[in-house]
Amino acid sequence: MRNFTMAMLLTFTALAGKAQQANISKWASTQLLNSAPLKEAHTGISIYEPATEKYWLQYQDDKFFTPASNTKIFSLYTGLKLLGDSLPAVRYYENDTAIFLKGTADPSFLHPDYTFQPLLALLQQTKKQIYIVGSGNANKRYGPGWSWSDYADDYQPELNEWPMYGNVVRLYHHRDTSVMIPDLYDMAVQPDDTSKEVITDREERSNYFYLKFNKKDNSISKTEVPFITGSIQDLRERLEDTLHRPVGVAMSAPTGKYKLLRSIPVDSLFTPMMHRSDNFFAEQTLMMCSSLMWDSINSRRVIRYMQDNALSTLPQSPQWVDGSGLSRYNLFTPRDFVTVLTQLYKEFPTARLFEIFPTGGKGTLKNYYKEQFVHAKTGTLTGSVCLSGYLVTKKNKTLVFSVLVNNNRDSATSVRKAVERLLTMIYQEY
Repeated sequence: MRNFTMAMLLTFTALAGKAQQANISKWASTQLLNSAPLKEAHTGISIYEPATEKYWLQYQDDKFFTPASNTKIFSLYTGLKLLGDSLPAVRYYENDTAIFLKGTADPSFLHPDYTFQPLLALLQQTKKQIYIVGSGNANKRYGPGWSWSDYADDYQPELNEWPMYGNVVRLYHHRDTSVMIPDLYDMAVQPDDTSKEVITDREERSNYFYLKFNKKDNSISKTEVPFITGSIQDLRERLEDTLHRPVGVAMSAPTGKYKLLRSIPVDSLFTPMMHRSDNFFAEQTLMMCSSLMWDSINSRRVIRYMQDNALSTLPQSPQWVDGSGLSRYNLFTPRDFVTVLTQLYKEFPTARLFEIFPTGGKGTLKNYYKEQFVHAKTGTLTGSVCLSGYLVTKKNKTLVFSVLVNNNRDSATSVRKAVERLLTMIYQEY
């Protein structure tokens, strides 16, 4: 009798599971795949329940897509695995007369979002001669496949081994007053009565900035424009300007044991990286990981290391080329994202992850998921709209999901609304 009861229970469970999958598949077809925004697009969906180790929905989840900023999920996992509890501020070595410093790619140095500046305190307190030592940076100032024409856009600062101020200048304007912070470079300020708003720009090959404004506009504007980071000599000049004292460049690294100075807690970087989709923070995360692992900077080496070790069990081997997702060379499957998100869910506290990932009404999800049942990362490029993360249903089931849409010709907003309808139905029913 007991065996019969168990058999019946397993049968009912299997039938319920099949009915559930049929319902969700039907919703996906009507609410998403055959909706106007996605009917002619390339779409992949993967929805998985870690507790039962079962997929609720799989639709083209083994196909490759350009994931845009969903790539930051892989950068987050890398940072959580390799960085420890705080960022590496610098490696330094001291003798009786001098202090030698190697940049470790920490993007928080002199960044206005962070008041805790242990490296600045060290440099201000020391009476010794300061020298910069090259960090062995194999990266270029931009990632593979980035758009060269976006050099003056705030979402694409240059990458280097010792960032300062987030590698951007902040241009403020109100009425007749224009200010550059930090005041490092020249700027031409030009009245332009045809401009409806303040327009900022930079020469492509020099740190010469432009600001145009309408005299009738009384609003306060703030714009961030990347500066050219240049060589180690340019870094020296920026540091001298900040410290108001001479800084040297060591032609070769002195022998001796370098100490590691730590800076801000990692989550204070990861949270804005995910909430506002900060490309700069994501790229520098991979660079910091490389610096910690091998005392040299090479993002490709970090990516290979992760794919050979912590990510060796991915169902499909992705083409992963940068930390931010700005590159269209990146190719991932929805099942890859579900896999890494499941690993995150198993290896780190849920409360911590749900704080790092944006939720409804916050960050890049501020206009969606008002009931806050989704904790997920958006991704947007022209013709690429993606969302991957966690969904907690009304019956308190935690699901891991990834919806990747490519080659859509409708607006990103309309695609996001269609995805929201599907995920809301799952949330309400299960």
